[in-house]
Amino acid sequence: MSHQLRPLARWTGGCAVAAVLVGGLAPTAAAADRVDDTNVDINVTIERQEQPGFLSMTVASNSVSLSEDGSDQTRRQFTGKLPTVTVTDTRSADEVPADAAWSVLGTVSDFKGSAGQPTIDAGHLGWAPALVGTNDGDGLVAAGDEVETVLDQGSAAVGLKDNELLVSTWNSSEVREEGSWQANADLFLRTPVDVEPGTYSSVLTLSLFE
Repeated sequence: MSHQLRPLARWTGGCAVAAVLVGGLAPTAAAADRVDDTNVDINVTIERQEQPGFLSMTVASNSVSLSEDGSDQTRRQFTGKLPTVTVTDTRSADEVPADAAWSVLGTVSDFKGSAGQPTIDAGHLGWAPALVGTNDGDGLVAAGDEVETVLDQGSAAVGLKDNELLVSTWNSSEVREEGSWQANADLFLRTPVDVEPGTYSSVLTLSLFE
């Protein structure tokens, strides 16, 4: 081990000595007399960078809790409010595809119990969408219809098992100049009265399409 360290120490010292010797032989700026100066101006023109516009969606929060409200002798009901969904369009007129229309759809997974309770089918969750504020693109942006649960009756009693409409427009280019739109929804989970007590969780997936 000591035999390997000695050559390394000597080699490092030799480099240091060589650096001192070379430095001593070379003339320095402090020792020379200034003869003349010439300035060189440096100019650059930076053009405005044109960023392409985009169509995007944001959600005010990534969670919501439901609480019991409106239960009766035939079913139990748990309600909450979907966090506000904002759709933003910053595209220029020539960036919007012809005849394009965007929409936000939602679908929910089954409710799984934290302690192994029987799963509550996704069809037991419904919603009632609504626009937030007054920006409706002159009537070209609209909230989706109410979707009831499998415990209700009628053609809309299907729950959020498949993609259901939250908000949409009929013409992306005509509403583009408005900039952004917001929507939310009243959520309601309806279960049989004998539902197993406990904590349940599900995932609502919101998707923006055009």
